[in-house]
Amino acid sequence: IKIGQILSAEKVPETDKLLKLMVDFGEEEKRQIISGISAYFLDPQNLVGKKCAFVTNLESRTIRGLTSNGMILAVSGEADEKIFFSLLETGADVLPGSAVK
Repeated sequence: IKIGQILSAEKVPETDKLLKLMVDFGEEEKRQIISGISAYFLDPQNLVGKKCAFVTNLESRTIRGLTSNGMILAVSGEADEKIFFSLLETGADVLPGSAVK
């Protein structure tokens, strides 16, 4: 699990749930991650700049013809008859690529 900074976020055309994220993990190449979190972000641009926890040691998967190289971590559930959803975010001073311990 590493911290990645979201550089761009956009809806995947012809899907209701998918977002395409480009994420900086402090590596030479940025990673593309496809995630089913679109319902929680009416404007995907609100994700740009966020530093979140990602699983980075998964095998690549093809989702709707797009390669996904990781998975963003989030918490969701229901409390007091209300549904909640939250990405696992860090403070501004954490560097991309930092390992979660």
